[in-house]
Amino acid sequence: MLAGAAIEIKHTIIIPDEKDQIQEAIINLADVKKMDLILTTGGTGVSPRDLTPDATLEVIEKQIPGMSEAMRQKSLLITPHAMISRAVAGIRGKSLIINLPGSPKGAKENLAVVLPALKHAIEKIKGDDSECASP
Repeated sequence: MLAGAAIEIKHTIIIPDEKDQIQEAIINLADVKKMDLILTTGGTGVSPRDLTPDATLEVIEKQIPGMSEAMRQKSLLITPHAMISRAVAGIRGKSLIINLPGSPKGAKENLAVVLPALKHAIEKIKGDDSECASP
């Protein structure tokens, strides 16, 4: 899906559901590797091991609630379980961070919702000051 949207995947990391390791990975990818986009998968639900949104909230500087709201809204059309998603989206430095569900099907469905806005969001995060509205 990312390749089809001309988004190059530069790093993939698999880490356990440990809050400090999730935070460390996000900080490294944003601050050291200067990634434009950081996608996490998994840990967005309500089980005791689901800590990704908590870890993300502690390291981002700004939330982008519209993205997570849009993902949940669209997912609710597919499954009532979407209402228990705690996924968040936000900014750290010049990086956009988005939590996706752990199931491949759910991750693809949620990514499809935000994909059309990614390029514009990343441009704005990087400092593009052109008008957002079309004439």
